[in-house]
Amino acid sequence: MAARTPRPLGTITRGTTNPNRLRRVDNWIVDTCGDALRAAPDPLVVDLGYGASPVTAVELRTRLAAGVRPDVRVVGLEIDPIRVADAQPAADPPGLTFARGGFELAGLRPALVRAFNVLRQYDESEVAAAWATVTSRLAPGGLFVEGTCDELGRLAGWILLDANGPRTLTLAARLSTLQTPAELAERLPKALIHRNVPGEPIHDLIRALDDAWHAAAGYAPYGPRQRWLHAVAAVRAQGWPILHRPRRWRQGELTLPWPSPTP
Repeated sequence: MAARTPRPLGTITRGTTNPNRLRRVDNWIVDTCGDALRAAPDPLVVDLGYGASPVTAVELRTRLAAGVRPDVRVVGLEIDPIRVADAQPAADPPGLTFARGGFELAGLRPALVRAFNVLRQYDESEVAAAWATVTSRLAPGGLFVEGTCDELGRLAGWILLDANGPRTLTLAARLSTLQTPAELAERLPKALIHRNVPGEPIHDLIRALDDAWHAAAGYAPYGPRQRWLHAVAAVRAQGWPILHRPRRWRQGELTLPWPSPTP
């Protein structure tokens, strides 16, 4: 008797997506997680919950193949079997497939998992269990990137996890459309979005960044990138343990270790 395929863990989400919506996190993955993926014996990546359109899975495969290693394999997983069937015509590039699965990862042992705008539709109380389920199924040394962004990818926040739990938090924005860093609060990962209240570190961080942005208004004539660079440098000078160097800050990013202590 054939073994019964386990039921996918999770619930069907709205599935809305757009081309290039996840470009910021994909480029960050190439730069920050690239070495881990290059060292992996099996360069298997899972795009968990790719949505009603497979476009972001296709883009992830293209970016990783170009920026990390050409033999990368991407598997897009969705709970909804109709979405899986609809995605099959997109499985044209070598190394891209689609299958039915959820947080259990359909029995796969990937080196990297990306899940965006999935847990946003769950209750905060369900986040820790979902994290634990995914990270327990990673290959040794595997990484999990979980986060949220707006419909066009202009505002985003994501958490990098491994088998031991969260490692870093990243906030990112399209600087050409950013009015104020306070807007980032709208797209915090599910684990943090309800903690943006006085007394919580994430609230203090966003307020410090917002204050620094307004204090750097004098750099606005030189463009939003210069203003952002000065704002991030000012926040770091206050004692926030901001990682990386200005090369990544220039992308409209700010990454801190998890948990990030107040200065």
